[in-house]
Parts: sequence; C-alpha cells; structure tokens
Amino acid sequence: MFDREVLPWLQKEVLSPVGFACRTLRSTGIGESRVEEQLKDRIQPLVEKGLEIGYCARTGEVDVRVIARGAEAESLVDEAVALVLDSFGNSIYGEDDERLEEVIIRDLSKAGQSLALAESCTGGYVAHRLTNVSGASAVLESGLVTYSNEAKMRLLGVAQATLDTYGAVSKETAKEMAEGARRFAGSDFALSITGIAGPSGGSEEKPVGTVFIGLADPERTRVMKCFNPVDRESFKYMTSQQAFEILRRVQRKQDPSPVSNTSQS
Repeated sequence: MFDREVLPWLQKEVLSPVGFACRTLRSTGIGESRVEEQLKDRIQPLVEKGLEIGYCARTGEVDVRVIARGAEAESLVDEAVALVLDSFGNSIYGEDDERLEEVIIRDLSKAGQSLALAESCTGGYVAHRLTNVSGASAVLESGLVTYSNEAKMRLLGVAQATLDTYGAVSKETAKEMAEGARRFAGSDFALSITGIAGPSGGSEEKPVGTVFIGLADPERTRVMKCFNPVDRESFKYMTSQQAFEILRRVQRKQDPSPVSNTSQS
C-alpha cells in the first residue's frame, strides 16, 4: 500500500523538484521474473536518461511503475510506457489503481453485454469481487454457488453421466456448468469454476490446486485448466484473477491461452 499509493504521492506532492511523472502499468498472467527479464535490456537506455523503474508482485499480478523527474519527465515516462505496452501487450490490463474487476465491469457495460457465474470451489468469491464495483448491476445477471453435485445437476443441468464419468473437477463438468449458467441467465457470457482448493481432496491425477475455468459465449465454450497449489484464500483470489483475465481477453477478441498456469481444452 505504501509503495503503491503513498510513496508516489509523497514524491510528487512533497519531495519532487519541478517536473515529475509517474505511471503504473498493471499486468496479470505473467510472472515478475519474466517481466524483469524481458524489460531490463530494452529499458536500460531510458534508465540511463534518469528513468526509475520498479516492480511490485502480488498474487496473480505484477505492477510496473515508471518514474521520472525534470523538464523531460513526461516524455521519458511516455516513452517507457510505450515500451512496456509493446513488450507485454495483452497482459497489461490497466493503469495506476485500476483493479481487474473494474476493467471487466467497464468493458462489458460499454459493450452492453451481460455475465452470469457458476462457482463451486471459489464459493461466490468471483461474484463478491464484481459486486464491489459500482455499476456491476448493469452487467452481472446472476451468480450461482453450486458446491454440491446435486446443485450442479439441479440448477445448471450438468448431466449425472458427466459427473459419474469425469468427476466434478473436470473440463466436461466446467463446460456444462458454464453453458447451464448462460442458459439460466440468458446472458452474453458465463463463467464457471470447479476445482480442488485443498488442503485435502487431491489425487495423483488431480492434485490440490487443480481448477477448470469455463467460459461460454454465443459462439463457443472454452475451458481452461489451471494449477494453483497455494492456500485456500490465495487459491480463490488467483483463480478469480485467471477467470477475469480469460473473460477480458475473449471479450476483447484476444487469444486467452497465454494466461499463466493455464492450458486450453
């Protein structure tokens, strides 16, 4: 919090000389080490001109902050931002204090599109994040927490044969959950999540941290398999972040497959 919000304010309002620029680019789907590795050589000429660059890694996200002082501060920061965007493109979802859920609500609202949710292992956490955003009511049609197999069948229309053959944590179940949620709500998009948050419940075939994220839209249903072997709370956040990022990219007609820890089914 101090590094991300207080320090830039102090530098700008209290400590900075005439001429100051600071921008933060927020990314998801790529790790901090990869961000630094890809940027270090390209951005070095700007660092030699006085640019300061910092990285802040959190669960499922990496921020890149660029700061400059002096008469050329704005142009130097603009050049750095253009370089970061060129390096990471679709992985940059926002700037400064923007949150990914805010971007989702804004994009869907602007396009006049709606969303439904079918959550199992995240227990409503995706809906919680979305409804923290003002304007969510214009986008979110419904959110179903179908934790039990019976609820998956009764509310979403998941077939008993699917659960018997593939299990609740499977791409087949995630697919039917997403399609059932979209059918239930009559929405443009529907996200589904089913997985093993742990610490118990895993197997050799499906270890703790395994999760399937389904996304149904008018054209097709995608399922992404992710692996998030962390504590339950971090698992929920990381999974929700991945679900938002898959939706963001598909809604913008971008390839969702580069999202970290995922493979497409």
